[in-house]
Amino acid sequence: MTTSQPILTITGLRKVFGGVTALDGIDLEVREGEILGLIGPNGAGKTALLNTITGFYRATTGSIRFMGQEISNMPLHGIGRLGIGRTFQNIRLFKRMTVLENVMAANKRYVRSSFSAFLGVIGGRTALDEARHWIELMQLGDKADMLASALSYGDARRLEIARALAGNPSLLLLDEPAAGMNETETDQLVADIHKVQTSVKAIVLIEHDMSLIRSLSDRIVAMDYGKKLAEGDPDTVLEHPDVRRAYLGSDT
Repeated sequence: MTTSQPILTITGLRKVFGGVTALDGIDLEVREGEILGLIGPNGAGKTALLNTITGFYRATTGSIRFMGQEISNMPLHGIGRLGIGRTFQNIRLFKRMTVLENVMAANKRYVRSSFSAFLGVIGGRTALDEARHWIELMQLGDKADMLASALSYGDARRLEIARALAGNPSLLLLDEPAAGMNETETDQLVADIHKVQTSVKAIVLIEHDMSLIRSLSDRIVAMDYGKKLAEGDPDTVLEHPDVRRAYLGSDT
């Protein structure tokens, strides 16, 4: 387990929608060099937590500090440019654009008002080179000119990760990246995430596949009803009685 300093610190985080409390006093650290697994049953607040970190939701109360800077009141685009990238449960790609174009379009440093800027002319070949780097990392190099709509499901998931990496984030948030994958695709995803880990400072991984969570996570945080149930190394958390009752469907 890593003992590095936290790059993300969340204190007393609450998010309330009308009369529904999605996040109820969450305290959480993400430490440099680690993969933090986030587990819990559907409706536990996992995606709400990612949405609040990234500015899709505005926190009701509490603090979110990234690299020492308070971000709980920052707009979504500002948080992204500080160095937080993410994927979504539902794949969000430009289906009529190529793999390469999808990754270039996700790099906010080069997407301006003109088509020439989109192509990376302003930065020479920098944008193109960066996009190709992430595509190669996710084993999509031979599909760079393929339309996103023609990709297999597993490759579409990889492209989603490549797009999240396009802005060179320090913190990468992955929301159920293995959802819908078969066993072979999931095994490859584990290897892909290990490769990605060398390019970012930390990863937060939401996943229902316990074998994937166990194999990738340095620490695990378990949630239920918007609260933190348990935190620690994978074996400790997955065997915690409250976690087994809430998430694994066991009373023992």
